[in-house]
Amino acid sequence: MEKRAYKPAERLQQVQEYYFSRKLKEVARLNAEGRDIISLAIGSPDMPPSEQTIATLCEEARKANTHGYQPTVGTPELRKAIAAFYSRWYGVELDPASEIQPLIGSKEGILHVTLTFVNPGDQVLVPNPGYPTYTALSRLLGAEVVNYDLLESNGWQPDFEQLEQMDLSRAKLMWTNYPHMPTGAPAQHRTYERLVEFARKHGIIIVNDNPYSFILNRGNHLSILQVPGAKDCCIEFNSMSKAHNMPGWRVGMLCTNAEFISWILKVKSNIDSGTFRAMQLAAAEALTNNTDEWHYQANVETYAPRRAVAEQIMQTLGCIFDPQQTGMFLWGRIPDSYSNVEQLTERVLHEARVFITPGFIFGSNGERYIRISLCAKVEQMQEALKRIQQCGI
Repeated sequence: MEKRAYKPAERLQQVQEYYFSRKLKEVARLNAEGRDIISLAIGSPDMPPSEQTIATLCEEARKANTHGYQPTVGTPELRKAIAAFYSRWYGVELDPASEIQPLIGSKEGILHVTLTFVNPGDQVLVPNPGYPTYTALSRLLGAEVVNYDLLESNGWQPDFEQLEQMDLSRAKLMWTNYPHMPTGAPAQHRTYERLVEFARKHGIIIVNDNPYSFILNRGNHLSILQVPGAKDCCIEFNSMSKAHNMPGWRVGMLCTNAEFISWILKVKSNIDSGTFRAMQLAAAEALTNNTDEWHYQANVETYAPRRAVAEQIMQTLGCIFDPQQTGMFLWGRIPDSYSNVEQLTERVLHEARVFITPGFIFGSNGERYIRISLCAKVEQMQEALKRIQQCGI
């Protein structure tokens, strides 16, 4: 019998395997060869969540009645904790029963929101540079990705004059992300105000991804939902991964108006069966009881010395960076002597045995930039700096 030729769905032609998924295989191979690669590439916090958070998880997991399916809407305890968190830190009031939806991480939320609002052939506005998943999931779902430029000359903020010149008749969603990843551009209240105005004018839903507002931020935590009327036309994502050191827990949230939540729930309830109850209650503990002191220690005191070493690495590599950046990365422009960014990053990887991220993976406007993650111990970052200096790169 002739062997049947199997083929994947045509949608896979629209995407590639995630860059870090591919590159980490190479790093694993190099480590297996004894190369001892220091990774300064991925934004995965290397510190644990608070002791109370871990204790709550263990305590609840030991109970016999916590292991069944959970409601897709999330536990009341978690929804109330999210509402209290937004009220305390952002001054935003949310109805925990109808304006909050817990997520199994923000990637899941990107999928669900796109499925909820975008038909095949509709357009989605995606920042360039920006988080690659905005593009990949949009394309997998048959949407047309339309990039809008973020440029260093404009502080990596949207150019609203350029946006107004575009044909927006088929645009349904606009993805934004401040503090911005990968560039570290801080959130600006005026940008949020203009985004809400833009959304109202064109009937576009703004989806603001906001997981970095605590990292290296000593105060003034911003949310797009602080703008009057934003809840009517905006959705905000937030996450336990970054500010609470819980990336592997896969606990996120989205906040918006009750009608949007009800539509998103139609999608989500057909895809997953809720998050482990003990994990939700532990996340509620983290949101509710982590003090100002804990956040300062975890998100400022931990990252500040790492950031100082990252700046030294940038300077050693001859890269130019904006010292006003925030978040858990440092973004820098490579010297003109390199014809492309991989000339630099591959040399750093194979000669200095340090893995840093080339900016092209975030879009064409990142082609002359590198990104350094702060998610490594200071001692590891100092060793990375030493290796780069010794190689004369």
